[in-house]
Amino acid sequence: MSIDKRIDLHTHSIFSDGELLPSELVRRADVLGHNALAITDHVDASNIQIAEDIAKIVNDMRDYWDIEVIPGVEITHVPPEIIDKLANKARNYGAEIVVVHGETIVEPVKAGTNRMAAESPSVDIIGHPGLITEEEVQIAVDNDVSLEISARGGHCLGNGHVAKLGLEYGANLVLDTDTHAPGDLIDYKLAKRIALGAQIPEDELINVLKNNPEKVLKKHGIKI
Repeated sequence: MSIDKRIDLHTHSIFSDGELLPSELVRRADVLGHNALAITDHVDASNIQIAEDIAKIVNDMRDYWDIEVIPGVEITHVPPEIIDKLANKARNYGAEIVVVHGETIVEPVKAGTNRMAAESPSVDIIGHPGLITEEEVQIAVDNDVSLEISARGGHCLGNGHVAKLGLEYGANLVLDTDTHAPGDLIDYKLAKRIALGAQIPEDELINVLKNNPEKVLKKHGIKI
């Protein structure tokens, strides 16, 4: 994989509150220089089955396009106690990447969400976990759950805190967009600037932008 190719493991389509069809989303990412993109629409217990629909659509694109497309979900605003159960259900429906909507300073996510997501072996990434504690970061490290540096407005306000604790405790930090609209997708150059703005050191950029997301994919046998 070229060093300047993007991997984005957190995006949304019309299957939840995104503006684009999955094919439109993937095509735009391909043109921007993405090597891999995960479609992770919002789910709770009421619509967890959409993971199966996303997986079917993604398999068609995988067969014909060069970009690696990964089916996934973002478990959003659920009681923390059912995060692990829903993550396992999503995987049974075909989700290969499971993101949990973390406790952020701009949305009323229930306290305890970051911790329960960090404790779940079926969760891959805690999305924009801006209110995460040192103890929760250590739990995430112990369970190989990645922490997200976010390019999304509002959620990105916690990036400095997440980056600081993540680097201190050796967390697997990844940079995603949480794309909802066409203009939310970013190229590698802008992703690098966002990481630097979060105080990611120059010598860690290659990990946050390439090696760490590749590590998440490799857990599920996805090689790019």
